[in-house]
Amino acid sequence: MKNIHNSKYSVRLPFLLAVAIAAGIFIGASMADPKTPSNALLSTLIKFREIITFVDKDYVDDVDTDNLVEEAIVEMLEKLDPHSVYIPKEEMELTRSELEGAFDGIGIEFSIIKDTIYVIAPLSGGPSEKVGLQTGDKIITVEGENVAGVGIKNRGVFKRLRGPKGSEVTVEIKRKYEEELLTFTIIRDKIPQYSVDVHYMVDEEIGYIKISRFSTTTYDEFKEALSNLKEQGMEKLILDLQGNPGGYMDRAIDVVDELLPGNDMIVYTKGKETRNDSEARAHREGIFEEKPVIVLIDQGSASASEIVSGALQDNDRALIVGRRSFGKGLVQRQIALIDGSGLRLTVSRYYIPSGRSIQKPYENGTEDYHSGVYNRYGNGELFYSDSIKVDESKQFKTSGGRLVYGGGGIIPDVFVAVDTGSNPRYLNRLFTSNAIGEYTLNYYQKQKTELEKMDYKDYRENFEVSDEMLQELVATAKGVDVPFNMGEFNGGKELIKIHLKAQIARRVWDNKGFYPIFNQTNEVFMEALKLFDRAEDLIAQK
Repeated sequence: MKNIHNSKYSVRLPFLLAVAIAAGIFIGASMADPKTPSNALLSTLIKFREIITFVDKDYVDDVDTDNLVEEAIVEMLEKLDPHSVYIPKEEMELTRSELEGAFDGIGIEFSIIKDTIYVIAPLSGGPSEKVGLQTGDKIITVEGENVAGVGIKNRGVFKRLRGPKGSEVTVEIKRKYEEELLTFTIIRDKIPQYSVDVHYMVDEEIGYIKISRFSTTTYDEFKEALSNLKEQGMEKLILDLQGNPGGYMDRAIDVVDELLPGNDMIVYTKGKETRNDSEARAHREGIFEEKPVIVLIDQGSASASEIVSGALQDNDRALIVGRRSFGKGLVQRQIALIDGSGLRLTVSRYYIPSGRSIQKPYENGTEDYHSGVYNRYGNGELFYSDSIKVDESKQFKTSGGRLVYGGGGIIPDVFVAVDTGSNPRYLNRLFTSNAIGEYTLNYYQKQKTELEKMDYKDYRENFEVSDEMLQELVATAKGVDVPFNMGEFNGGKELIKIHLKAQIARRVWDNKGFYPIFNQTNEVFMEALKLFDRAEDLIAQK
């Protein structure tokens, strides 16, 4: 309800007077040079108060000074780094990380940058990942409503994208290097709360664990998976962090500690204030400290994922395979403000054991920073290892003397290029239209009794996607306006079969059924299977 009798200035007057009195006491008590940083800050605050006061009292038109202050705060923080942000009071509860709490929705981690919704990462196993949303996509419309450049807030995003399980939402995406908007129809679902998507034995010796993010339960899930695989005879481990956007640093440290022996350094942080400095070392006897490990990363692996892969690389404990990681090496602390709003402020940088920071540059602004992943397509970095630009002035060495670089993500020990033939356009359209999701659901419902009687091993080894099933898929696709393209279909036929088989398996056995089949299309995983000799050499040299 609007207060007719008191202006905003009048309401704030006691607060401003208190600030002025405190300022007077501070100035009177200070014997330092008036040009010292503390006095300079005070002078700046007084100037800001004066300007707001004059605007509120004398500006020709009515002005919402609360909004002016909030916008000024947002603009100020954008000048610092891409991860320092202001959280308005009404959004504090909504912006609690999806690492906690359950809800139905489309399953993305997002950020609003310059009034545009950016997909930071589609959550593994969630609806957005299933239809093909990617890191760096910009959401332009939701159900035909423009949401770009209109000042949308987190609350508005949640309102439009969350909804009951089974309901549909159509979004249009701007993807770099695509001339036209891409349309996705997404069926909302319960967002997975687990962070270890799957663990299984690849063969009699090799175990596989995929961590999609570092949440409150990640370490417990990881240790349980590790123990289970050891009981099955695991002698070698593939730890998959591809597309993992990070999360809690302490959970990442715990994961490393299960793999790293002795008192080896894991990560340390340095800030302006010593209270923001910290150091983490291996301290417990882990359950898989002596056997070979390969870690999979890509351009979507960030933050806590980079702590894990970087610490294991710097200690020569694991072979890193894939593509250069995102490059986030800044640590934020969330601070509750007096009015109920919040400040997520970068307070330190983290450094991995060799002494390197992996934070990539952000001098060109937040938008350029977050779209950097797509810039790697343009500069060829995702296709050729010699296109990866390194800063020669930031050379470091691992504990075993191998050369590594700081200043922009973890560069893998073994580079694996993006397979340009792995995603034919027709297959992409099958996903973006949700034709594959619709077809596999219908197939599962019709064959449910027979499928659920099957042993998974029998399904994996003997189930074949027939030509009749492919034709039914084509018909389903036509029903959602995906035109048939004979050339693209024939070129991607075998890949389409694998995806269909994997998606049907997910309906029956969840991720445990999906990933062993889907990973046959994962070029990084397939390359890693050939590299355990090199991972064993790292252990032998320690």
